[in-house]
Amino acid sequence: MILKTETIKTPEREILLDITEDINDAIKSTNIIEGVCHVFIPHTTAGIIINENADPDVKKDIITHLKKLIPIDNNFSHMEGNSDAHIKSTLTGQSITVLIHKGNLVLGTWQGIMFAEYDGPRSRKIHIQIQGE
Repeated sequence: MILKTETIKTPEREILLDITEDINDAIKSTNIIEGVCHVFIPHTTAGIIINENADPDVKKDIITHLKKLIPIDNNFSHMEGNSDAHIKSTLTGQSITVLIHKGNLVLGTWQGIMFAEYDGPRSRKIHIQIQGE
């Protein structure tokens, strides 16, 4: 089992960043051919999802509609001004698990792994645990 930690800088308050190649690069650096990859985001105002990465409008639509669903100015009790980010993070979650086959992530044709920033811009950590042989 191998644990890698990557750091990314997010450029906007709310954005989905495709990190699929970063995760694939981490796998390739281990020489693991068959196994699983766990990705964990150790933040309460960010998340991780798998969704379409072929059309950039999908990422835009997800962020746009999360903003409508949970607006930033919704009279929250939490005084830091980022309660919307905490709720969005809860909805998307902080971890995913993806199979590894022949040294690559097993994803659908249009799928990619997206880092979900809800309270940026920030410097964020991504923990990648790779298990296999």
